[in-house]
Amino acid sequence: MVAVKYIDFRSDTVTKPSPGMRQAIANAEVGDDVFGVDPTVIRLEAKVAQMFGKGASLFVPSGTMGNQVSLRAISEPGWELLCERDCHVVNYEASGPAIHSQLLVNMITTERGVLTAEQIESAIRPPNIHHPITKIVTIENTHNRHGGTIFPLDEILRIRHVADKHNLLMHLDGARIWNAHVATGIPLQDWAEPFDSISACLSKGLGAPVGSMIVGSREFITKARRIRKLFGGGMRQVGILAAAGLYAIENNISRLSEDHKNARILAEGLNLVKGFRVDLSRVETNIVIVDIADTQISPDQSAAILREHGILTVPFGRTRLRFVTHLDVSRDDCLKALDIISVIKFN
Repeated sequence: MVAVKYIDFRSDTVTKPSPGMRQAIANAEVGDDVFGVDPTVIRLEAKVAQMFGKGASLFVPSGTMGNQVSLRAISEPGWELLCERDCHVVNYEASGPAIHSQLLVNMITTERGVLTAEQIESAIRPPNIHHPITKIVTIENTHNRHGGTIFPLDEILRIRHVADKHNLLMHLDGARIWNAHVATGIPLQDWAEPFDSISACLSKGLGAPVGSMIVGSREFITKARRIRKLFGGGMRQVGILAAAGLYAIENNISRLSEDHKNARILAEGLNLVKGFRVDLSRVETNIVIVDIADTQISPDQSAAILREHGILTVPFGRTRLRFVTHLDVSRDDCLKALDIISVIKFN
């Protein structure tokens, strides 16, 4: 039986380790990371801390753990978290802020996933024994549910000014901060500087099989390391995975620009398909959101039809599909997918 060869746009998490990455994994020096003696993990954590201009970093199994450990490390039970309504932290992390940190979540609606300084300031509760204490702001950059949009650095700095004025802490869900860095040319250190804690994913656009990094001050990382252990994230000879992370950051950052170009090609082509609509102004990185309301069939049905034709994507709301480009999808794959989709009858 011949396996079907799909063009897989479901996510940038579906990538397979390249031959070079597999070789790095095979050759990795390892030790017991809970004892702090895995040399490859030590190298990875030192390199990432330097890249982001922070005091230290910590390797964790997933982006969700990165966000949730960070929030637990900077918070106290009963504090209020301000965030964008469609952000990953509250939509895809199984109620983590409430369960792990006992945080009250205040979700703010935005147009493109970009909170403003004015919105943050207006949401801060005045001191009162009846009120929760508004204490943390979390920002997602790039923003998944808004189509990979980039949160402007100048607005982040304005929010930081408000945070300093009101003694708030700031967390960055930077799962795809690498994409924002490559798309804008703004250094990672500049993106990181306004934040007290940062989570950055290695297993999305950078192509590692597992892992994310938490970044911040040495004091913060010391606390985060203990919370990682509490959450069951203490790992032993994990240098085999850290080696993949090192390979990813040394080889796969600059090539993200290829994914961005492919996403633009895909978006422009999909926008020409009958019944498909793409807001091209939102295609800033590697995510393409397609509104299929005009086809009058559901995203689940549309995804099933595409699968039958060798194309994998995911339903993304009541009338939307999401396509994500990555290192295992070439320009030719995107053009081939467009040729296939252009002749499918969706209604």
